Parts: sequence; C-alpha cells; structure tokens
Amino acid sequence: MSKSQRPSNDTWDEVACRSVIGQLWALRQSMLEHEAALAPVLRSVDPAYRASARNLAHYLALRRADRRALQEWLSGVGLSSLGRAESHVLANLDKVLGILHRLTEQPWQAQSRDEPVGIHSSKKLLDRHTAELLGPPPPDRSVRIMVTLPSEAAVDYGLIGALVASGMDIARINCAHDGPPQWKAMAGHVRRAARTQGRAVRILMDLAGPKLRTGAMPAGAPVLKMKPLRDDFGVVQTPARLGLRVAGSTLPVAGASAHVGVEAKWLSQLKLGDHVDFSDARGAQRSLEVVQRDSGGVLVQCEHTAYLVEPTELARRRRGRLPRVSGVADLPAREKTLHLERGGRLFLTREQADSALSGGRKKGHDAVPSVACTLPEVFAQVCVGERIWFDDGRIGGVIRRVETDWLEVEIVRARDCGETLAADKGINLPDSQLNLPALTAKDIQDLSVVAKLADLVGLSFVQQASDVDALRSALRELGRPGLGIMLKVETRRAFENLPALLFCAMAGKAAGVMIARGDLAVECGYERLAEVQDEILWAAEAAHMPVIWATQVLETLAKTGLPSRAEITDAAMGERAECVMLNKGPHITEAMRTLDDILRRMQSHQTKKRSLLRALRAWNLPGDDDAMMSSG
Repeated sequence: MSKSQRPSNDTWDEVACRSVIGQLWALRQSMLEHEAALAPVLRSVDPAYRASARNLAHYLALRRADRRALQEWLSGVGLSSLGRAESHVLANLDKVLGILHRLTEQPWQAQSRDEPVGIHSSKKLLDRHTAELLGPPPPDRSVRIMVTLPSEAAVDYGLIGALVASGMDIARINCAHDGPPQWKAMAGHVRRAARTQGRAVRILMDLAGPKLRTGAMPAGAPVLKMKPLRDDFGVVQTPARLGLRVAGSTLPVAGASAHVGVEAKWLSQLKLGDHVDFSDARGAQRSLEVVQRDSGGVLVQCEHTAYLVEPTELARRRRGRLPRVSGVADLPAREKTLHLERGGRLFLTREQADSALSGGRKKGHDAVPSVACTLPEVFAQVCVGERIWFDDGRIGGVIRRVETDWLEVEIVRARDCGETLAADKGINLPDSQLNLPALTAKDIQDLSVVAKLADLVGLSFVQQASDVDALRSALRELGRPGLGIMLKVETRRAFENLPALLFCAMAGKAAGVMIARGDLAVECGYERLAEVQDEILWAAEAAHMPVIWATQVLETLAKTGLPSRAEITDAAMGERAECVMLNKGPHITEAMRTLDDILRRMQSHQTKKRSLLRALRAWNLPGDDDAMMSSG
C-alpha cells in the first residue's frame, strides 16, 4: 500500500477504502484456498478440533505476507487491524469487510457460513481443550500452575501435600530422573493428597527423549559444602540447614537442603537447642545448632561456611551417658569437572576411554580434556564448522574435527576465568540437521509405566509430525489412545515444523504445547527467544490449543527465597499461557504463592495478548472528585 493510500486524520479517502476492500477480499480468498489445499490434513483431525484446524489454516495464510501497511490503514480509521485475530481469523476479517462495505455504501451479506469460529465460540473452544488436557481451572485463577517434583517427593508425602495445598494444579514427573518405583510413589502421593484436599490435580510425565548430554565422569572424594545465604553486607539471611539421619537411611529431614548419616545412638540423644562442634575439612572450627526433630532425623543449622568429609567427627557439646562423638557418612560423591577456557580444545567421545583419543594424543593433545556423549550417533550427523553448546548455552564451541569415535571442539565462548563442565549437562547442536527418533528405547519401555500413572505425557525433543504419530501408535498399543499429549518445543527444528506438529496433535482430543525456553533459547539464539515464544503463542492460540510457559520461571525465588525483578516480570507474562511451570527448589511453596498472586492480578489486566481496560484505581487523576478531596 502506497503512502497516498494511507488514511488522513482529516479526510475520508473513498478510493483508498475501496482499494483496501479489494485487498481484504483477496486475503479472504487466499485463506479459503489454503484451507482447501489442507483438506487431507484437516480430515485426519479429531472432530473436536476440526474448527480449530480450519482457523489455524486461515491464520497461516494471513501470516504468509507482510500485512503491516494494511494494518496501519485499518487502525488509522478506527477498525480492527487484524492484529488480535488469532483465535477467530476469518470472522474478524469479515467484520472489518462488513464495516467497510457499509462505509462505502456497498451491499453486504453475512459470510458466517465460511467462518469456523467467532470471538466467543473460539474462547469456548480453547477453554474446552484446556480442560480436556490440564483439568478444570482452580477458583479465581484461569492459569494453572505446574510443579516439577523433586526426587524426595517419592518418600515425602508431606512435601506433596504442601504443594497441593499451595495451589499445584499439575504435578510434573521427569522420567529422565529416578525410575518406575519412585514415579509410582510420587503419583500415589499426588492422588492421595488431591483426594484428601478435594482438589483436581493432574499428573504430567515427561519422557526423557533423545537428549544429548555429557557422560559420566570419575567421582572425586565425597565432600559436602554448607553455605549460608548472606546479604550484600555479609549478614546471614538464611543459615545453612543440614539434615542428620541414621547412616544408611534415605528418609528426608524436613527443611534440610542436604543430608548426612550419623550413628543411631548418638542421634537419638540430640535435643532442641543442642550445639554440635566439629573441625571441617580445612581445619576451621564450626558449630551446628539443633533446631528441629522429626521422623526423618534432626535438622541443624550453621551460620558459617563449612566443608564436611568422611573423617569429620561431630561432638555434642552437652555431656551425657551415651557417646558424645559421631562420624559422618553417606556424603554425596563429588564428581570430577572439566575446566575449559576460551581458545582451548575439548574432545567429545563415544566412550570415556583412553583408546577413544589415542590418535589425538599422539599428535600432542595429551592435556586436552575429554568427556563422553550420551548419544554418540550424532557424530555421523554433524559437520566441521557447526556450533555446539554445553550446559544451557553457558559454554560455546565450534566443531573443528569429526571422527568416527570423537569430535574435536574449540571453545569460543566462556568467561575470562574459564568455565567448569560437569557430567549430565545438556549439549545443543543448533546448526546440525539431526535425525534422531523422538522415542528412544528407554522411552518406549517407560511408556508402559507412564500409561498407567499419567493424565498426560510430554513428548520431549519432538522434531516432526511422524514423532507424534509414533507416540500415538505406542499409546494405542498400551490401551491408552486418549492420553493427553504435550508437545515440548525445545529445538529449532520443532519450531520450524510447528504448524505440522499442531495439525498432527489435533488428531486427538487432548493436546498442548510446552514452550521449553531453556533449550529453545540455546537452539534459536537468546536474542530471538522473545519473538520465538510469541510466535508459538500465536500459532497455539489460532489452534485453540493450551500452552505451558516453562523453564526458569521464578527460579531464583524457588532456589534462594529471593526473586529477581526480571523474573517477576517474566512470571507476569505467563498469563498469556494456560499453564505456568515451576521447577523444584527448597523455596518452591513460596514461589507458588508468589506466582498465584501474580497470575490472579494479571488476569484482570490481560487475556492472551489483548489488554483489558479494567478501571485503574492506583492513580489520582486530575478532575477526579475523590482525588481532589484526598489532596485537599
């Protein structure tokens, strides 16, 4: 559209208006043609999603070309610019066309026979699809809260009860960790707590998927570091809290961030207020105070940093008949880490063995660190010059050499002081065209358990429509064809294939999208994350499909008890989704209460990306009688 066609604030341009009408009719026709071209795809969609699939087809046609000049003209004459039409594309366009026809005194006939949904019916469809997948919304809050369960949830029913009481609507079990016995225990605790408290809580079980990670590293000497939380002036805000339990026990001590084992008789003599003295691994003299007892053991706290090792002896200050001293046991093994510097090299190997790198070491690479890769089949699918990221993008490299059993990587992004790389850290290959099945052998084995326990299953690292078909086929064989499916969009390829993934997911009655922003940021680039997550939200809204806003929401608050300003703003953005996911942490219940408060406040200001004109009572406005009276 040329500048001469744009509306003036003072005059009505009939010629420009008729030109816009022509453009809108052409756009409308392109939408219907795109729907017709997708007829075979639409026929495979479940009847409950048929209208949604047609609307998605119209939305994709709308976004095929740059419509900004058209939007500017429509907005300039006070009409809908089609910028908030995701949920009811054709109906919105038809309303604009109808108004323009009347303004130009042209006849208009309603076109509702072509419109799959309207503004109100689309909202009902989204609500229905969300309830099918995520369950009914809680009172006074439309957005659900999902919480990732920690391993302790398998043995601590009280923890699950607290999460349910604090507002957890969906419990997430990550099948990349623990195993079937723990998953069954977690699910049992969730069902029991939900029944007891009269709440509807669903269970999502995430399949591990073909996640690339660093392999195991040799274990170092067991050591436990206790560190209190201090403010900027060094004043202790939260003491370090340690659980003392009988050696060999796995029962958690409530409130403890770490545990060690001690002798049973010695532990039984500890009382509230007792002090326990010890010399830590550095020879520093430290003291612990007993602050709580429960069925798991004793909770102690310390206001100084301390390092415990297995020779450490704990001495009760108070005298008594039973022994005053106990050694410590069951300390966590300290895994070896690699120190990587910018400009240095790293070998990524098929297995952690000297033979894997014998060729490289003969060429003078003896000092080069190496780590195994959990999916070495990618070695045949990568090329020299492609980027590789480690640990959620914290360390960046470029592949310089590709061999059958190893890759040579040059580290190009790290802090000046270097970075440490540990075992079980994520590996991303954003430039590589990887061909990996979404369902690994482990996933297929895990599905037999998931199908019995879960209300919905997360398809991790989904790449293409065939991955969704494979999961649905496996669920049919297990007798759970109707189990809800959550598409975890966490790779660039999944984002690029999103429309095909959505259409395929609509073959069932219950499906949704998780924006896994951690891996997605690494894959697409942090600078693109904001636009990528918006585009996913728009496409899902056009499909009337629920979205989970995930990764690092209120993470600092959950881990430390102190939120950052940025993550509060990020949590508020979660109102545009149907569910927000929180990760585990010692302050998770506080994070849940904060998120609940944020979501309740924001839902009266915004729905999806449409602002709501709620009365704003926080300001004193000129001419307001109440304001004038209060200022008098």
